[in-house]
Amino acid sequence: MRIHHVQIGIPAGGEDDGRRFYAVGLGLTEVAKPAELATRGGAWFRSPGGAEIHLGVERDPRPPERAHPALAVDTEAELEQLGERLTTMGYDVDWSQRYNAETFQRFHVHDPFGNRIEVVWPLLTEPRARG
Repeated sequence: MRIHHVQIGIPAGGEDDGRRFYAVGLGLTEVAKPAELATRGGAWFRSPGGAEIHLGVERDPRPPERAHPALAVDTEAELEQLGERLTTMGYDVDWSQRYNAETFQRFHVHDPFGNRIEVVWPLLTEPRARG
């Protein structure tokens, strides 16, 4: 089993801000929504690995405090370049937890709607056994 998509709530009319963050900032590819679903608004984005983030319009979106999707990049250079691009675009990239996980480096950033996004560079292909 694998994750197909994660749905994130956005306010009505937030699609262009979402495109700026998810397509321009994170580099995800926007994919067309099925015609029947397109009438609801929102936007869908796909990562190079195939997982998708769906922005869905909600009446009163409330970003969760800690829950978030985590997107993985292939290299440390890619992690740093992505963080730099988002910072240049005006997003507050938080590197304070970069080295606090044994199996990956990371940063956190919030999308224009307050949703927390984590970007990770995995250091190991499989978690180490604990014990």
